[in-house]
Amino acid sequence: MRHRAGTGGGRSLRPLAGILAALTVSQTGTRISAIALPWFVLVTTGSATKTGVTAFCEMAPYVTVKALTGPLVETAGPRTVSWIADTVSGAALAPIPLFHALHLLSFWTLSAMVAVIGAARGPGDLSKEVIVPEAAERSRVPLERATGLAGTTERLAAAFGPAAGGALIGLAGALTGLVVVSGCFALGAVAIALGLPRGMGHAPERNAEAEPGYWRRLGEALAFLRGERLLLNLSIMVAVTNLLDAAFSSVLLPVWARQSGAGPAGIGLVGSVLGVGAVCGSLVAAAVAHRIPRRPVFFIGFLVAGAPRFLILAAGVPTAAVAVVFAVAGLGGGFLNPILGAISFERVPRGLLGRVRGLTDSLAWAGIPLGGLIGGAAVASVGLVPVLLTGGAAYFLTTNVAGLRPESREMNRSPT
Repeated sequence: MRHRAGTGGGRSLRPLAGILAALTVSQTGTRISAIALPWFVLVTTGSATKTGVTAFCEMAPYVTVKALTGPLVETAGPRTVSWIADTVSGAALAPIPLFHALHLLSFWTLSAMVAVIGAARGPGDLSKEVIVPEAAERSRVPLERATGLAGTTERLAAAFGPAAGGALIGLAGALTGLVVVSGCFALGAVAIALGLPRGMGHAPERNAEAEPGYWRRLGEALAFLRGERLLLNLSIMVAVTNLLDAAFSSVLLPVWARQSGAGPAGIGLVGSVLGVGAVCGSLVAAAVAHRIPRRPVFFIGFLVAGAPRFLILAAGVPTAAVAVVFAVAGLGGGFLNPILGAISFERVPRGLLGRVRGLTDSLAWAGIPLGGLIGGAAVASVGLVPVLLTGGAAYFLTTNVAGLRPESREMNRSPT
C-alpha cells in the first residue's frame, strides 16, 4: 500500500520545493568541488596519477557506503541522514585550506580527508533521492515531472557550479573554492533541516521484534534486484559510462585544460555550457517525459551526450568549438536521469526503495573510483589523445550494445 500523504487539503508545492532547494545547494557545492580538488592536486603535485588517486579516495568510500546504508536510511529516516551527512561533509572539507596554510597538508592527509567527505556524501545523496517520490505525492505532481525537476536542479548545478568554480579558482585559487564548497554543504544541511515540512521524510514506525535484521533486509534488496533485469542491466551500462565520465572529468579534462592553455576558466566554460544544455533537456523532459517513448529518447540521448565530448577534445580545436559540442551533449544528457529515475521509482516497491536505490546507485557508480586511477595511469603511459579516442569508442559501444538488449524494450512499460 502506498502512502498518500497530503491528499486531504489543498495542493502545496512546499515539499517538492524544499527537496529541490536542498538538492540545488548541495549539488552546486559538489560541482565546484569537482573542479577545485583535481585542479589543486594537479597544480601542487604536477601528477595526473596523483590526481586520479585523489578521485579514487573520494569515490571508493562514496560507492561502498552508499551501497550499505540503504537499510540505515529507511530506519533513521532520509531527512535525518541527509542533514547529518551534509554537516559531516562540510566539517571534513573546511580544515583543508588551514592545513595547507600551516604546511600540514601532505598528499596522504588530503586523501584521508577526501575519503571522509566521500563516505558522508554517499548516504546524503541517497537520502535526498528517496525523498523525491514522497515529495511528488505530497505536492500532487506526476512522478515523471518530479524526477524531471530533480534532474533539472542537478543540471542547474552542473551549469552554474563549473562557471562559478572556474572563475573563483582562476581569481582566488582552488583553496578558496574549497571554502565555498564547505559552505554549500552547510547550507544543504540547513535546507533539509528547516525547509522540509514537519513529518516529511521521517522513518516509519516499526515493530523492532518483527523487523528483519540488517543483513536480511539487504539480502531482500539484492534478491529483488536480481529479478529486475531491466534495472540490473541499466545499472551495469551506467557503471561503464560513469567510469569513463569519471576519467574524463577528474583527469582528462584538467590535463586538456592545462596542455591547451584553457586553464580552470576553460574547464568552467565547457562544464557550464554542458550544464546549460542539460538544463534545457531536463526541462523538456519534466514537461513531456510522461508522454514520450522512453527507449529511443534515452539511447539517442546517450549517443549525443557521450562519445562526442571525448572526440572533440582529441581533435585539438579551439575552446569555442569544444563548448558548442558540450552544449549539444548536455541537451541530450538532460533526458537521461529523469527517465532513469522514473523507471526506478515505478518498478521498486516503496518499502524497498532506500535499499534498492542504494544498491543500484552504487552499482552504477562502481566504476567511478577506478575512472580517475585508470585515466591518470593511461595518460601517463600513452598520452592524452589516444586515451580520449579510446574512451569515446568505448562509450559508443557500451550504450549501443545496451540499447539492443531485449530487456531494454521494457523501458516503455509502466508495471503495476
